[in-house]
Amino acid sequence: MKKIEGSPKSLKQLLHSTKYSIHYYQREYMWQRKHIEELIDDLTSEFLDYYQEGDSRQMVKDYGIYFMGSIVLAGDEKSIIDGQQRFSSLTLLLMYLNNRIKANGQSHSSIEPMIFSDQFGEKSFNIDVEERAECMNAIFNCQPFDITNAGESVKNLYGRYNDIMYIFPHDKIHDNILLHFCDWLTEKVYFIEIVATTEQDAHKIFVTMNDRGLSLTSTEMLKGYLLSEIKDDIKREKLNNIWKDKILHLKQDDDNGDETFIKAWLRSQYAETIREGRAGAINKDFDIIGGSFHKWVRDERYKIGLNNTDDYELFIKKFEKYADVYMKIKEAENTFAEETKYIYYNARVNFTLQPQLLLAPICYEDDWDTIIEKINIVARFIDLYIISRFTNYKTLNYSTIKNFVFNITKDIRRCTIPELKEKLNAHYLNFESKPEDVLPDLKLNSFTKKYIKNMLARITGFIEEETGVASNYCNYMAQTKNPFEIEHIISDHFEWFTKDYTDQNDFNQWRNSVGALLLLHKSINASLNDAKFDYKLQTYCSNEGNIYSESLGQQAYNNNPQFKRFVEENNLPFKPYVAFGKPEIRERNQLLVQLVQLVWNNDMFFD
Repeated sequence: MKKIEGSPKSLKQLLHSTKYSIHYYQREYMWQRKHIEELIDDLTSEFLDYYQEGDSRQMVKDYGIYFMGSIVLAGDEKSIIDGQQRFSSLTLLLMYLNNRIKANGQSHSSIEPMIFSDQFGEKSFNIDVEERAECMNAIFNCQPFDITNAGESVKNLYGRYNDIMYIFPHDKIHDNILLHFCDWLTEKVYFIEIVATTEQDAHKIFVTMNDRGLSLTSTEMLKGYLLSEIKDDIKREKLNNIWKDKILHLKQDDDNGDETFIKAWLRSQYAETIREGRAGAINKDFDIIGGSFHKWVRDERYKIGLNNTDDYELFIKKFEKYADVYMKIKEAENTFAEETKYIYYNARVNFTLQPQLLLAPICYEDDWDTIIEKINIVARFIDLYIISRFTNYKTLNYSTIKNFVFNITKDIRRCTIPELKEKLNAHYLNFESKPEDVLPDLKLNSFTKKYIKNMLARITGFIEEETGVASNYCNYMAQTKNPFEIEHIISDHFEWFTKDYTDQNDFNQWRNSVGALLLLHKSINASLNDAKFDYKLQTYCSNEGNIYSESLGQQAYNNNPQFKRFVEENNLPFKPYVAFGKPEIRERNQLLVQLVQLVWNNDMFFD
């Protein structure tokens, strides 16, 4: 190699008005939601360790530095050889912050030049990839983007930006300190920039860092530690083969599946403490397991019962058992099955802490019938928790709920089924308020959108099942070329309804009421954009609608005896309409209250 230069640089120094390229042979942008969750949690937690209430922006210059690792570049053209996953993800975070700053009527001089800049009289994004430009423009301008025919990188970029909007802890980093956080992120987040003269040299550096002398993963170091404590050679070899087989299966669909499982398992079964939510607090069991869990197991070996060689053998056998349960959970999250449908429902709204909670009550001695019953009880509790949170406009991002989830985890750890039902019902009764109390005031917005879609899909699917038709829930939630979308029964034309609504804001509030929403295919939804209720009703009551949309018209009550039976047996206030305004929305809101009580209840705690 001719020359290698390495120097520490802040994120601002690296991205401000600087163009980077990513060559076509580089891997796609691959980060998934869990990677973004970890990044956001790490950055925001680090910032909040330094921030003290009342700090001025000038005081941020004395905050500590956060190190993001190295970035390897080639030559003057700034070709990224290693680091594009982190750079691309941080750019998405900057775009989120920029959009939020603009929405607040604020400004930050550094953010936009770190996202895009002018070169030779033409503005373009600083991470300049032609395939991504249209998607990045949509994100930057807060516009929807159709990912149907997009490449893998574009789909992941758009998905991760939407994840950031839900994950970012708005309640902790609120509008009053948002600019403080932006200052810290741009000035105090550092990389080591490694620049090679040629691209060939840059690749040599990359290979050396990631191949020659490759560091062992936490999984591999945990295995080495556990096996080193097994005295019998034959047993050690047998246990080594068990370990390798499970790791192979855990990594089958996810390169990090082994680490994700071990973190969930150790937290669910052994973690006793969690970091306090105050600046300067130290990491505890839960937090340490999220990083170097092999060190935690070694340091806490006596606390988790590792006293002699037999204990280590049993621990690996427990690893095998819980890995099987975890893989069953992941299968249930990804593939609908009636037996485990609540696990599938929760995964559709990205409740990423679900495996940890489901593993908590499992005992090593449990048979599979007991395991399935336990995980279903917990999954239904999670389902109740999700609807309780979002109907109260409470976020479900990782940093906001992890303490609650951890406390539930400890409380239900290795419970019997009767104990599990009793404890979860007690937690359910302590929820801040029940959905039926707040549902009439629930409105569609950027936060509630995915949860309301899921709620409408669940309710529509429930009615279908109760009226002798197979639930279409999976199709309602599927990401297809022509997906189902939320349909506003009232078209977005305030000028048509000036006699009914006091002003535009009043109109918007009623139009976005949950009782004024349905699910229809995207193409049908678009075709009805500028139609009035009497015209829309024809579609709602046709094959292009569903049982819930059809209930707005007379046809459902004339030609569907199963539906009429369902309505009568449950004393539901379904009725047909010839017009749809405020009184009708109120009635549909109340109908939804009763439907939610049918679909989401705590009856399973008393079965």
